[in-house]
Amino acid sequence: MNHQKVRLAPGLYFVATPIGTARDITLRALDVLASADVIAAEDTRSLRRLIEIHGVPLAGRRILSYHDHSGDEARKRLLGALEEGRSVAYASEAGMPLISDPGYDLSRDAGEAGYLVTAAPGASAVLTALTLAGLPTDAFFFAGFLPNATGARCARLEELRSVPGTLVFYESPKRVAASLADMAATLGADRSAALCRELTKKFEEVRRGNLGELAEALRLEKVKGEIVLVVDRARSEAVNESDVEEDLRTALKEHSVKDAADLVSRTHDIPRRRVYQMALKLTKS
Repeated sequence: MNHQKVRLAPGLYFVATPIGTARDITLRALDVLASADVIAAEDTRSLRRLIEIHGVPLAGRRILSYHDHSGDEARKRLLGALEEGRSVAYASEAGMPLISDPGYDLSRDAGEAGYLVTAAPGASAVLTALTLAGLPTDAFFFAGFLPNATGARCARLEELRSVPGTLVFYESPKRVAASLADMAATLGADRSAALCRELTKKFEEVRRGNLGELAEALRLEKVKGEIVLVVDRARSEAVNESDVEEDLRTALKEHSVKDAADLVSRTHDIPRRRVYQMALKLTKS
């Protein structure tokens, strides 16, 4: 038995569920599901299967349905349970609630009403894809699902083109070829990217290349399963070293070597170590 029955303080508990492999659930998540007074889920059938796999007894509790189409009444029912001083566990179908999944309105209303809102964190397709994609992870922007229509999709990509971080998208297998083609056209065919499919599942796959290569491959081949697209940030054009040196000289008049290097490296989007070494040489000359 992996779960423990624990005393939960009254409040709302967001519970992360596996994105594929059932054993990726955390022990704390099982404890919350075993102990909460009320359980709600985006998909009641999938959560029921999950807790059966892990031997968590419902002990007479029903799993209440709550999703984007539930309406205000379902949310009021859960808020009513909180008002009665009960503990409420909520799980989306896969991964963390609220991450391109329902739960935002419930979280907002519960927090504004002063109830405890906390989480039993766990699996996330966004973070798993970032780990496997082989692209920079120091800064990233999660853009969720792109619009269905080509025009709207390209307009959204244009807005994201200069974001100074790795881009992460969810995509449907039916639209992924069209989305990659639009990404190549809007963001640049040479931009590095990765297609991450069926993460943590039996047929997990990560394809790396540039957007042009991935778009061409998907034009000729149909894929199935849950997909996360990870796209490298825009790279600035080659920077003239004399411009960097001039900016460093100016920055060093008012800042320390460290702060001047930080400022200039951000300005020109070049590695801080390189700029720091230049700054050291300038201070010694």
